[in-house]
Amino acid sequence: MSSPAGAPPSGAARHQRVFLPLMVALITLAWLALWAWSRSPYGRYLEHGDWTASGPAAFLCRVVPAGGVVVPMTLYAAAWIFMTAAMMLPTTLPLFNAFDRLTAARPDHGRLVLLLGLGYMTAWGAFGLLAHALHSVLLFLLASVPVLAWHGWVIGAATIALAGAFQFSKLKYQCLEKCRTPLSFIMQRWRGHAPGWHAFSLGAQHGLFCAGCCWALMLLMFAFGAGSLGWMLLLAAVMAIEKNVRWGRRLGTPLGVALLGWAAVVVAMHV
Repeated sequence: MSSPAGAPPSGAARHQRVFLPLMVALITLAWLALWAWSRSPYGRYLEHGDWTASGPAAFLCRVVPAGGVVVPMTLYAAAWIFMTAAMMLPTTLPLFNAFDRLTAARPDHGRLVLLLGLGYMTAWGAFGLLAHALHSVLLFLLASVPVLAWHGWVIGAATIALAGAFQFSKLKYQCLEKCRTPLSFIMQRWRGHAPGWHAFSLGAQHGLFCAGCCWALMLLMFAFGAGSLGWMLLLAAVMAIEKNVRWGRRLGTPLGVALLGWAAVVVAMHV
């Protein structure tokens, strides 16, 4: 039944008119931002180029205290947040959908949904910083160990093999189960008192579980190139299917076999 003329829209109508278009717009904007960034003169930053070589980032590295560390970390975190919005928000739409419906009648509904998203992005931003630290360690090893630099393919093969092996781990499916049951996840953790903090905490916890089941696949971006939008789209589709499609859980085994086989081919080509 439609709402009377002049009456506020029902929860379902508001959800259709506001929430879903807004989420689609945010995801689209994130993909467009990545596309524009990858084709700009600063696209090399997505590929982990040298921040201190030239351009505004190099200037900031020089003038900001500890800029050689702080500026790259900040910009990599921003890049990861864009990547998270583009790749992970589509996979976690059921969480936002359920939370939006649950809190629709609250006067602070919009703020709570925003805090949920902020908590989710914070968890993935932290993962991005850890990935940046790992990348910095690898660059240091490549510069310090000539043999490793000559056989850089070993790192790529190891990353692909790690992602493949993780598809068979118990931790993968424990975390994936949390992602596949968002309503149950919310009902177990949402208390409603101190709502702002609980909304942020709920998003951060879900982000941690999301990172727990997807971190190995996300690390493949280091093997493929973090600025490769084609690989981003493919990985985003795989993770969305895993989390949201009824048969998605069964994708793990064939995907793991395919990745391990790919790693074996890379090794065979270089041995």
